[in-house]
Parts: sequence; C-alpha cells; structure tokens
Amino acid sequence: MNAENRKVSDSIVETVHIVRPNHLNAVGRLFGGILMQWIDEVAALTAKRHAHMNVTTASVDNLRFLKGAYQNDVIIITGKITYAGRTSMEVQADTYIEDLEGRRIHINQAFFTMVALDENDKPAPVPGLLLETEEERTAWERAALRRKMQNRKK
Repeated sequence: MNAENRKVSDSIVETVHIVRPNHLNAVGRLFGGILMQWIDEVAALTAKRHAHMNVTTASVDNLRFLKGAYQNDVIIITGKITYAGRTSMEVQADTYIEDLEGRRIHINQAFFTMVALDENDKPAPVPGLLLETEEERTAWERAALRRKMQNRKK
C-alpha cells in the first residue's frame, strides 16, 4: 500500500440519469445492460478518485436488481470505496430512483473489484483506506469477508 491513506469520503461519486425511451427493454423497463454500464462507470470513477490512476474492472459481485425503473424515472447511482488491498479496491455501487420530493428508493446494489493500473497497464499499489466511522469499519469487514469467499472459489 502507498504510504498515503485516503478517506472513504474523498472518492464518493454520485451520478444522475433520466430513463429515456432508448434505455428501455422490450417490456418497458430500464434495460439491465444500460444500468450495468452506468454502474460500472461510477465504480471506475470512484476507484480512480481513490487511486489517482487508471483502473480496470476485475469482477462484479452480488449484482442484485431489487426493483425495475421506467421511462422518465430519475436514477441516482452512488459509489464509495469499502476496501483497499495492495492493488485492488472494492467499490459499493447503489442505485436509487429519486421521486419528485427527493425521496430515494433503492433498486440495485453491486460490489466491484477494481484494479489500479500503472502507465504500462500493470497492477499498481493503491493508497490505504482511512476508516472514520463504524459504518465504514463494518463495510470494510464485509468486503474482507467477500474477498475471502471469492478467493476460496479460485
């Protein structure tokens, strides 16, 4: 790990999309592939903010579609770092529909493993993660457990 640790809050990303007709599948809901693209972009931006270098998606874990989204829905996607290893980071991406009053309904969650890349596209060390809250420590512990389970599958 690099000597410099960074806070979870240093790399939080939030994007806003509106579901347009070209984003719909055959049954009139937001096409899952479009949402996956948007989520992957948020995960990459989050990891780039933490690492201060290019990144690539290594894996996606626990991608769960909890509820559909429809034309004209406002989609909010948030990303935050939950774990930092030697060259990889876990990003939690959450997707919400935001109503006219600003209330958010959680519709999707995924965990991305992102790998930092040096100028030769080789894995590079990332900064450590400074955990400031109990919520961040719990997220780290859960991420470490997911990582352990993934390594068992190999």
